[in-house]
Amino acid sequence: MSAIASLKSVIAALKPYLKWFILGGALFFLGSSLRAHWQEVVELRIDSTGWMRLVLATAVTLLAHTWSGWVWGWIVREFNQPVGMLWSIRVYLKTNIAKYLPGNVWHYYGRINAARSAGIPLGISVLSVLMEPLLMAAAALLVAIGCSFGGHIGWQIFLLIPVLAGFHPRFLNPLLDLVAKLKGKIKKPTEEREQPIRVKGYPFIPLLGEIGFVVLRGAGFLIAMLALYPLRLTEIPLLLGAFSVAWVVGLLVPGAPGGIGIFEATALALLEQHISPGIIISTVILYRFIGTLAEAIGAVLAWLYERFFPQGDLTP
Repeated sequence: MSAIASLKSVIAALKPYLKWFILGGALFFLGSSLRAHWQEVVELRIDSTGWMRLVLATAVTLLAHTWSGWVWGWIVREFNQPVGMLWSIRVYLKTNIAKYLPGNVWHYYGRINAARSAGIPLGISVLSVLMEPLLMAAAALLVAIGCSFGGHIGWQIFLLIPVLAGFHPRFLNPLLDLVAKLKGKIKKPTEEREQPIRVKGYPFIPLLGEIGFVVLRGAGFLIAMLALYPLRLTEIPLLLGAFSVAWVVGLLVPGAPGGIGIFEATALALLEQHISPGIIISTVILYRFIGTLAEAIGAVLAWLYERFFPQGDLTP
């Protein structure tokens, strides 16, 4: 028992440094690849058509985030909360840029606070925010499987089955009941008690919506690459599947805020045997800038809408 306790204490001591270790490894891999292929990178040129494609990639990426905000509203509606489409989009775009702050949780915190301010119970607010990235992960795995990335889909299915099963009411409702019981035990007698949260059906519509989000993000990535490299139609499934895998790894693996470094290193590792590493490195760097720019534009547009139309978008 003492050995197990010592092992647990060592793991607990190392846990805060795990994300920095992963980030450091990813950045080291990217730096080594850039050093090996820097000449190929600096020789790339973007013509006027390429710049137009980068603008289009930014617009498509902004559309993807806007769509994702709408899908988050669908998730909230799954719990019989009649929020408006414009409200969910505005809150999502306004808070999404906060994911780049240290901790990588402030965008979730902002959405929970906004939902509470709109009168949505705390339990539903938290659950909707937690379900969203899990549905995104499931959607990305489904896209990767659909593209048959690498010809081997065993591990994607292995990860996908428990994630999809977890959203079924038969599994999710007992977990919600357990959380409610634990919450009831620590709640003070004077505090208001919320109604039990129940999931009535499988969230097929939000899942389909998140598939659309992943495809839109992948389209933005492909358009950005098209500014540097003449894609062939036969390469699109490979690139979309690799993008989906890299994106979900960046979403789920602890590391830098917003998956910085993790997504780029994964995409390079998956694609460097198929496409010139210089093209991949340049594309992931460009796409990181495009993604951040699209999120910043979305946050500004949401702020402007909120300023000129305060409280005018909550009802369906």
